[in-house]
Amino acid sequence: METEAEQIHIHREKVNKVYEEVGKVVVGQQYMVNRLLIGLFTNSHVLLEGVPGLAKTLTVSTLAQALHLDFQRIQFTPDLLPADLVGTMIYNQKKSEFEVKKGPIFANIILADEINRSPAKVQSALLEAMQEKSVTIGENTFTLDKPFLVLATQNPVEQEGTYPLPEAQVDRFMMKVKVDYPSKEQELEIMRRISNMKFDYTVETVLTKEDIFAIRNEINQVQIGESLERYIIELVYATRKPLEYGLKELSEYVQFGASPRASINLNLASRAMAYLEGRNYVIPEDIKAIAKDVMNHRILLNYEAEADNVETNDLIDILLKRIPINS
Repeated sequence: METEAEQIHIHREKVNKVYEEVGKVVVGQQYMVNRLLIGLFTNSHVLLEGVPGLAKTLTVSTLAQALHLDFQRIQFTPDLLPADLVGTMIYNQKKSEFEVKKGPIFANIILADEINRSPAKVQSALLEAMQEKSVTIGENTFTLDKPFLVLATQNPVEQEGTYPLPEAQVDRFMMKVKVDYPSKEQELEIMRRISNMKFDYTVETVLTKEDIFAIRNEINQVQIGESLERYIIELVYATRKPLEYGLKELSEYVQFGASPRASINLNLASRAMAYLEGRNYVIPEDIKAIAKDVMNHRILLNYEAEADNVETNDLIDILLKRIPINS
């Protein structure tokens, strides 16, 4: 019988193997894979933002192959209907009764591709599934299988044919990860791989549902000190009352500060970060490393920020430099 420490070691080895398997197909993007795994291991949803062609879809689908989970990709388009997502009632002539036809939302990992290509009514259809982990079709409510994870991709809002996501929905994503262009060397390797028409896109399955649930329990045991808990609260509260912290720059540009979900998710994500780094305790660098991804979509800026070309991440940088950690 393996000890608890041995089991944790085995699970961490498997997580490292996931990175290797995804790396067989996707060049670079370890940052993105790390954030997707944090979402998976904390039972949270992740939003990926970047221009087309940055391997967002490929990374998610490849990661799904490395996990022994049901996977569904849903391409969001302007003519998509809520029923196309969750399912609908159809009439069975033989039985003379209505039957439920379940939609693609009934899977463990949902890739909501280009989520902001669809109007608000379709985006809102995800809300119950994301928050309640259940779906209502007609008079019937169905509990979704565990684990259930929405990994959504979106194009920058400035692009033509996109709809801004409702604030209530954006807040339900633990992280909004901004995906950047690859380096020259990475792009050279991408070009060589994709140009090889015999390139093998299959990867080995590494993690099972049981592994994922066990890792979640192990992350739950990761310790975070009271001083760091208070540091998280100070970071979030400073986005709401910046003048109390002498942050005049924030007060000029922030319309609404981060919601309580920001502090909850900072705590969760920093513990997952510590676990993936091989520690059973959180250090300040874990919080700082994950802060932008957790907070950038929860701080709403005003028109002055847009006029001055100020971005949310710029303000989070100021927060991280100016808010002290009190021991």
